[in-house]
Amino acid sequence: MKKIIVFFIALIFLITSYQHKEIDSKKTINNEVKVKESKKVDIIYNNKVQNMDIEDYVLGVVACEMPASFDEEALKAMAVAARTFAVYKLTTNKNYKLSTTTKDQCYISKEKMKSNWKNNFNKNYNKIKKAVESTSNEYMTYKDKVIISFYFSISNGYTENCENVFVQKLDYLKSVDSSWDKEYSYKEKTIKISVSKFLKKLNINSDKIKNIKINRSKTGRIKYITINNKKIKGTKFRTLLSLRSTDISVKVKNDVVYITTKGNGHGVGMSQYGANAMAKKGYKYDEILKYYYTGINIKK
Repeated sequence: MKKIIVFFIALIFLITSYQHKEIDSKKTINNEVKVKESKKVDIIYNNKVQNMDIEDYVLGVVACEMPASFDEEALKAMAVAARTFAVYKLTTNKNYKLSTTTKDQCYISKEKMKSNWKNNFNKNYNKIKKAVESTSNEYMTYKDKVIISFYFSISNGYTENCENVFVQKLDYLKSVDSSWDKEYSYKEKTIKISVSKFLKKLNINSDKIKNIKINRSKTGRIKYITINNKKIKGTKFRTLLSLRSTDISVKVKNDVVYITTKGNGHGVGMSQYGANAMAKKGYKYDEILKYYYTGINIKK
């Protein structure tokens, strides 16, 4: 009789243990499915929060950030860079909502694309969609960690070290030759501004410019500019005067300041025009990305 009781107790224990294991197993499976299917992102567009598939978001970013006329391989590189930037933001900030301004990445809706492209909508949309779909789920890592994939419009012939712009030194964001950009004449631009307005924007309490001294990085961009003995960081100078880049030359004539910039953007990471020039020369999108982002891997 005692043996029978012991047998039933053991049997109940085994059944209970199995049920717990089965439940735990289901939990694990559900978590895996959740991770695999979690491809939604929250964005702030037209002052409203929208939840969408990340691939639809990437399509809207590429359409906003890069001309549809660019080579398909350049568009693919842009798609991976845009996706990587979003993944970085979402994995380093809990419950993050992606801005659709220059704070994060520019984004436009399908309706806005139709408005912008008009008769070319179908051609441009399908071209960008193909670039996004052919790189679906791909993003960049460095030493198994997702990178912050900065990119910009066009350089002065070189990209810039990350620490000269965003303070932090990152080994995958090193200065590289981007001489392809020279084919686009640097997008050079000169603006003029009165001396009084120039000094006011820089918060310099004076009515004339006594001296200007510029300290440049190896790429020709200004690290610091000193005006009337006030030292200003190059990136801040660019922001205060709403300039295209920090490759700047300054001339003063009579009561007018002439500021000439070469390139367009902060200069860190991938040059979009450089990517297009590389694509035209036969480089594939992964080669373009591995050129501008040193030592990275592309993963799904």
